[in-house]
Amino acid sequence: MTLAENLACLLEESSSLDERRPKSRMALKRSFELRIKKRVKEQSRNGIYQGLMERVIATPETLKDAYSCIRLNSNVEKSVNYHNICFDSLAVELSNGSFNVGANTSTISTKGARKEVLVLPNIKLKVVQEAIRIVLEVIYRPYFSKISHGCRSGRGEATALKYIKKEISSSDWWFTMHVYKKMNACILAKLISLMEEKLEDPILYAIIQSMFDAQVLNVEFGGFPKGHGLPQEGILTPILLNIYLDSFDREFYRLSMKYEALEPQFNIPGESHSKLRNWFRRQLKGSNLVFVDKEDTSPKFHCCRFMDEIMFVVSGSKDVTLSFRSEITQYLQNFLQLDVDNEEEILPSAGPQGICFLGIIIKRSLRESPALRAVHKLKEKVQLFASQKQEAWDSGTVRVGKKWLAHGLKKVKESEIRHLADSNSTLSQISCFRKVGMETDHWYKMLLKIWMQDVHVKSEENEEFILSKYVAEPAIPQELRDSFYEFQKCAEEYVSSEAANTLALLPSTTSSSVPVTICEIIAPVNNIKKRLSRYGLTTSAGYPRTAPQLILQDDDQIIHWFLGIVRRWVKWYCEYDNFSEVKLLISDQVRKSCIRTLAAKYRIHEAEIEKKFDVELSRIPSTQEIEQEMEYERSDFDNDEALMYGISYSGLCLLSLARIVSQSRPCNCFVIGCSDPAPNVYTLNVMERQKFPGWKTGFSSCIHPSLNRRRIGLCKQHVKDLYLGHISLQSIDFGAWK
Repeated sequence: MTLAENLACLLEESSSLDERRPKSRMALKRSFELRIKKRVKEQSRNGIYQGLMERVIATPETLKDAYSCIRLNSNVEKSVNYHNICFDSLAVELSNGSFNVGANTSTISTKGARKEVLVLPNIKLKVVQEAIRIVLEVIYRPYFSKISHGCRSGRGEATALKYIKKEISSSDWWFTMHVYKKMNACILAKLISLMEEKLEDPILYAIIQSMFDAQVLNVEFGGFPKGHGLPQEGILTPILLNIYLDSFDREFYRLSMKYEALEPQFNIPGESHSKLRNWFRRQLKGSNLVFVDKEDTSPKFHCCRFMDEIMFVVSGSKDVTLSFRSEITQYLQNFLQLDVDNEEEILPSAGPQGICFLGIIIKRSLRESPALRAVHKLKEKVQLFASQKQEAWDSGTVRVGKKWLAHGLKKVKESEIRHLADSNSTLSQISCFRKVGMETDHWYKMLLKIWMQDVHVKSEENEEFILSKYVAEPAIPQELRDSFYEFQKCAEEYVSSEAANTLALLPSTTSSSVPVTICEIIAPVNNIKKRLSRYGLTTSAGYPRTAPQLILQDDDQIIHWFLGIVRRWVKWYCEYDNFSEVKLLISDQVRKSCIRTLAAKYRIHEAEIEKKFDVELSRIPSTQEIEQEMEYERSDFDNDEALMYGISYSGLCLLSLARIVSQSRPCNCFVIGCSDPAPNVYTLNVMERQKFPGWKTGFSSCIHPSLNRRRIGLCKQHVKDLYLGHISLQSIDFGAWK
């Protein structure tokens, strides 16, 4: 064989090996979406898509691919079992308009006088919604603005925070804008009119209208944190929200161009063309301001939108910011017909309180220069050295005072006090005041009480302070006391001194160093602690405790539940500035609560539990092992939010064991696409209904109250997947068992 033939054989062998290599479920889902994308692109005529329902969506191939994507979301391997769905007949019903949306829904409501109803789609309607979602993603994803970061490929929470940290350094003001309104007929009509600019398909719009009439199209602006895998979110929620708010993104660019480049009051005569050119260069180059004149004082506007959460950053005067916000509010209210919360005030970006966005605190601070960091490091060392000397001084004086007290108690015994025999001694004169039958140690305590009154020490904190300050220190030589307190005074003055005054003493300090502004991303540690207490994992004082709802579950399920908290926290907060505090919560509270839950289950000591479950508990990392867990999470988890909507940020659910499945009462797994028998039935416990801000604390928030105490059957694999965050509540068919 020639060299070319050998190389060709090697290429064929490598390609066949790649085909035999198993793909991840996200890679498989991407391949199914790419197949649908090819069918959609074939229907484009001059940028307008026509007849997609009849030619793409209502075809058995597209419906099968959509069902396969749903199965992959549920972490069910692809098989020939299609949940008893006839895709050919479903495609015919969709194409001729005879598909009944209302007949393919299930209704869940709360009990009591005030009923809240939740309408959920069955498996057929979910397949149709998934097919429509993929088609709309293919059409509109290339046209979305760069300020939109919600549930798109390559754009998510991480890119939103990077954008804010990059653009916030030179800002003067910032504010958030909360829009809220449930979709009504007017908003739906407006949405369809916006979609008609790129998509002409009356049959598709009729299906969307019928979903709205059946109340199964759950699109609510500002109603609940999006992307948490809640059942009421719906499959079509992210793409419809982004399509509707994309007109807002274009309006923001128009207004920013108006204020930055075209507003007359900010233009200099004869330089409007150059300012306009600089504005376009900034948009093309992002935050690269090389092309901008350094003396340009025109305002600059930045916006970051994560679905229906919007944040604005402005460089300019407050009057300009107020005028800009007024125009944005009018557009949202008049054109998009949304309600806007006008109570949010405009905050200075240099303020100490920061701003809340995406459930986190964003603060702006100055980055310390190397000389300033060296000064602070030296001050911390001096403070630590002074505190160590103070502790040594206090412990030494307390030890001397305790020895004095022990010596006095020993000498006060009747047999050892010979001065009582002398009638002229002071002790003999005082002893006449003793009551009859009073023992010597009681008498000595009375003397101590009289002494404490004389020296006015009854108001002190504890006995050790009295022995140290009123007994031992007066006996220490005056020179030694003066030198010690002089050292503490000098150390305190140095620590409390300003850094600028200390820097002036450094010979290597350069006065030309310019302070750099940085942005800090702060995790909500206090809210996480409150949530741990609310879920019964910690006491009111913050100490770990047993989780009683988990005791009846298997050992692996208990460990997976706590491991799910760790996985979420490590994934969400590893890039935050206060991740060290989150690590302490993982090692001190979550791990200890898991140990105490297992100890309560087996009624043995915690030390024995750690020995018995050493291998299992090693999956819940301690503080030193979290860095390795972070590397594992980065390599093992696919973070494409367009493919992982509802799974990336799915909240941890609190399940309690309801009953064990018996032969007389069989039950299959409720997860869509899974036909395995469920050995147990669990009760879903809804702990709270939280609105904004959507703190990412690892637990599901704002679950619809109709799902409270709802019983669901799950196989062991999907209990593990739900706990670890591999699936969400959207993968469960709540209408499978009435």
